[in-house]
Amino acid sequence: MQVKDSVRSRRDFGLLAVICLVVQIALAPNIALGNGRANMALVFAGLASLMIGGRTGVVCGFVAGLIFDLSTTGPIGLMAFLLTIGSFVTGIEGRNRMADDFAGSMSIFARLCCAVTVGYHVAMLLVGDATSLVDVIFLRSVPTIILTMLAFAPFAYVISHETGSALSLGGKPSKSARSHGSRYDIGNL
Repeated sequence: MQVKDSVRSRRDFGLLAVICLVVQIALAPNIALGNGRANMALVFAGLASLMIGGRTGVVCGFVAGLIFDLSTTGPIGLMAFLLTIGSFVTGIEGRNRMADDFAGSMSIFARLCCAVTVGYHVAMLLVGDATSLVDVIFLRSVPTIILTMLAFAPFAYVISHETGSALSLGGKPSKSARSHGSRYDIGNL
């Protein structure tokens, strides 16, 4: 019998939000590749939309985008808009894709990351923050996509390979779950 521990899920999800916020504000501005920096708001919105989806994923995308906008010099509301739309599209099914398919989740997030990052930097070109399309694509978007995907991968791996609650950031499988296993598990041979 699978028991849903909603308090633990909320606590773990809140911990994930705090980790992404601290990394976005404290570490991401200091780690650069060209003119690109990791977008932890995009990482959080992607995790929320792939794990929960639906209305909650969209709200998480909006809030993460708004916090990103308030912590940068870009126009307020641009990243919030992009992450809201991106979270809606990736989380429309409202199911936990992270638990189902790690590779599929990485592929979906890669497309989300490319669309949001290029959209954000092209909009920054339109408002005069960037100098040329070459600057936008090759010096800002591509490095940002690379760093954001590198930041997303460990979170996605841990979340998709843990058992227990919906998020289960620090939990280990119980002794009974480890000992019984599946008859198809190669580790039980």
